Amino acid sequence: MSEMNMNNKIDNQGALLVCESALTASERRLRSMLELGQLIGLDLQLDEMLLQIASKAKTVMDADRFTILLYDPKTDELWTKMPLEVEGKVLRTPSRVGIAGHCFHTGETINVEDAYEDPRFFRYIDEMTGYRTKSLLCMPFFGRSGPPLGVIQIINKREGTFTGEDEEILRIFNNHAAVFIEIAQLQKARMDTLEESRKELERLNRAKGKALDHLSHELKTPLALIQGYLRILKRKVEKQFNDPSVEKYFPVLKHYMKRLFEVQEESEKIIRTYREIENENIVDEFERLWKKLETSGSGLPPNTMELRQTLKEWIAGYVPPGNDSLSLVDLYATAERALSEIRHTAPHRDIELRLRGEKDLTVFMDSVIIQDMVAGLLKNAVENTPDGGLVEMSLERKDNGTAIAVRDRGVGITEENKKNIFEGLFHTQDTDLYGSKKAYEFGAGGKGLDLLQMKIYGRRFGFSITMESSRCIHIPTDRDLCPGRISECPHIVDREGCLASGGSTFYLTFPAAAEYLTNS
Repeated sequence: MSEMNMNNKIDNQGALLVCESALTASERRLRSMLELGQLIGLDLQLDEMLLQIASKAKTVMDADRFTILLYDPKTDELWTKMPLEVEGKVLRTPSRVGIAGHCFHTGETINVEDAYEDPRFFRYIDEMTGYRTKSLLCMPFFGRSGPPLGVIQIINKREGTFTGEDEEILRIFNNHAAVFIEIAQLQKARMDTLEESRKELERLNRAKGKALDHLSHELKTPLALIQGYLRILKRKVEKQFNDPSVEKYFPVLKHYMKRLFEVQEESEKIIRTYREIENENIVDEFERLWKKLETSGSGLPPNTMELRQTLKEWIAGYVPPGNDSLSLVDLYATAERALSEIRHTAPHRDIELRLRGEKDLTVFMDSVIIQDMVAGLLKNAVENTPDGGLVEMSLERKDNGTAIAVRDRGVGITEENKKNIFEGLFHTQDTDLYGSKKAYEFGAGGKGLDLLQMKIYGRRFGFSITMESSRCIHIPTDRDLCPGRISECPHIVDREGCLASGGSTFYLTFPAAAEYLTNS
């Protein structure tokens, strides 16, 4: 082979190696750009997204630093959380300061080999950190609506200066990143608005609680005084006037005074119940935040678990009562006492009350609370069952514990009302048809506080409360009224027809005592 051919072959091989090297570099950049696009699309948390973009883009552009400065229209500033990459600090500068400010307001791409030779360069950051900016490439990026969202700066290319190819790659990257940054900003704005709304609702809720507490207290004192003066007035009238027409007003006044006291007591119960809900939410929020810390991937200090337990015990102090009030409770005896109380308190109601189930069942609970819950469910069942009807209570051993079921064959609950039955301050009758009645009267209804309280107790003590119901087929809506006595119903011919028409069953399901003790 001649010397000329040999030289040509060597030149061709060298050119091929240069092309292969250039192609490999381009492939690496393209692959990195695709990875960057996937990285951006996976996260809508703005701060975290910016940090990840900066880290990846430095590699793509082969530069020492990469900074995204976002525009804040409220303050007319450009800001970034990672220009110095020191402790995630935020840097803010007026939007017209430096090369970045010029780039933002003119829309120009600025590529300088030595920033210190450019009069627009803002040296304060370098002077503050001791860093030396040399080569710099700055380019604005735009949202879908047109105005610029901010600028991107690449600082100190590791080899040489930034080229036209670098500018083209950065332009492609800008178009890709701007979409996700804009979406993330919108998401953050929505979340900030929701957070502000939540804080405002908390503030209003605290103000409402204080107002209710104050009103309840202020109502109690004058009511007691009025009641006392009525007794004095009644004695004086009886002593000085023998006039039955005057004396007949006192029973009426006494009745409504009693009702006012009941309203005041109900107000106190509402306040107590919602305070318990707030206390439960404190514990839930603590657990939610702790789980978020555990899954953050940042790693927790070794003594953190001990700190967690201390904090949890301290927060739990807000939630009475404690486990020291728990004991083994005989369910059958509890149910018998509750049924006896109803028969004694509401002898005028013509309702068959049945109790069935095993007599040796026990649950690990606060005896006062479970007595109140059973009585509350029975009261609810009686008030929704017409005279001549049936209310059944059953006690049953389950694989995972014990269940109490209270079933009425009454009016039932509509599908719409089922959604709110455990939320409190909710009655199932149409509002303009609702009226306060004596306890255990048919249609007396209530405000749902008993069921809400049971829901709170369930979360605290580890049992569940559930419900099944079917509205009476003859009165399908809240405005359809039951006459209150089976014999007066125009839709049926006998008692069995009523019992088959509708009704509700509430279940309290408790874990086995041994399981509860283990979990506690």
